[in-house]
Amino acid sequence: MEQRTVRGGPGPHDAPGSADPPGQRHAADARRRVPRTDDLLRDPRLAAAADRLGAHRVKAAVRQAQERARAGGIPPERVPQHALDLLPGTASGLRPVINATGVLLHTNLGRAPLSAAARRAVREAAGPTDVELDLTTGLRARRGRSTLAALRARVPAAGAAHVVNNGAAALVLAATALAAGREIVVSRGEMVEIGDGFRLPDLLVSTGARLREVGTTNRTTPADYAAVTGPDTGFLLKVHPSNFRITGFTRSAEVADLTGLGVPVVVDIGSGLLAPHPALPEEPDAATQLRAGAALVTASGDKLLGGPQCGLLLGREDLVHALARHPLARALRVDKLTLAALEATLTGPPTPTARALTAGPAGLRARADRLAAALAADGIDVRPVGSTATVGGGGAPGVTLPSAALSLPEPYAAALRTGRTPVVGRLEAGRCLLDLRAVPAEDDDRLAEAVRSARTGAEGPTA
Repeated sequence: MEQRTVRGGPGPHDAPGSADPPGQRHAADARRRVPRTDDLLRDPRLAAAADRLGAHRVKAAVRQAQERARAGGIPPERVPQHALDLLPGTASGLRPVINATGVLLHTNLGRAPLSAAARRAVREAAGPTDVELDLTTGLRARRGRSTLAALRARVPAAGAAHVVNNGAAALVLAATALAAGREIVVSRGEMVEIGDGFRLPDLLVSTGARLREVGTTNRTTPADYAAVTGPDTGFLLKVHPSNFRITGFTRSAEVADLTGLGVPVVVDIGSGLLAPHPALPEEPDAATQLRAGAALVTASGDKLLGGPQCGLLLGREDLVHALARHPLARALRVDKLTLAALEATLTGPPTPTARALTAGPAGLRARADRLAAALAADGIDVRPVGSTATVGGGGAPGVTLPSAALSLPEPYAAALRTGRTPVVGRLEAGRCLLDLRAVPAEDDDRLAEAVRSARTGAEGPTA
């Protein structure tokens, strides 16, 4: 009888070496146990994430988690949780961070954090609103009317107010409307660079105005302005040198010295301080400048005011109305979210910036002591130290604020920045300092947890 050989895979009782090695069999079995995409997307947690972040982003995270499981990086049963861990907290690429730099208005971190009232106002305004509608009459209404009324209430010395999309835009609108084709007279000592390489002279010339520089870098007198003011002068400009100080043999003309020269005096105070502040005695404010005779004051809303990014124009009613009706004003218009946040900032409780400015050193040190003790109990190399904070954002140059900080080994700086809750501190004398002045007290627990989570990356797995 003819013999036939039947070839096939090894059976369960075949001798060793007659089949794939056990490790390969285990890996193949694990790959077969990786959950299917459809099943994963039906997971309630991932379905909720899809509603929040979008199906495409969730599906991409699911596939990434599946591939890692197939490669043996995670067990198959960990795929759903790993996909969730890969997802961001929001659909935006912007990540919330804890500002422990000791710079209250850190430009790279978005300057002023909004108050809880402003955040709620933004959420409410995100849907349809009566931004340009009078609900009583059903007719079109003035855009931002309640926000402008709130701004006027905070600065009674202003005859009118207008809001544009940032502080530089406020100055550009004023220059375009009042001095295009004419001269702007400005002191040489106030020809500043405002950040990111943008220079005030370039900004003003781009509007079609001509600059007439007077005085010297360190000394400019009222007579210097008077000598060049004439029919071709659009306005006299006073600029607060917000990010530097000149000391020594110096002199500058005050607003009151210039108001009798027959042309408007425009003052760019920069930082958005609306009234004098006891912690910042040398910082110019809108109310004082207007009472001194300024025809127009421009400022930023996202600095010392503590609101959203915007530019404020306050001053004579005829000038402000002329600016508001200029064609360029339409291009610089703010949206309803900014209007809502600004109004809530103006009418609501103290902002995080205001609270940080007035925080007492003793309270800050007590927080640092408490946090350091809790973290040290977990075996973390941490100690409370005194610190010095600054205002930042181009406000109050030279002003320092006593503070307190957590001092950690230097590697914590990178580990904290890249953690799930990013924390940005500063390096000083070979240590990572987490300054508490700009950290709200209600964030202390989050800060401590972030430090604990960063421990492995900073001190190693055996720490």
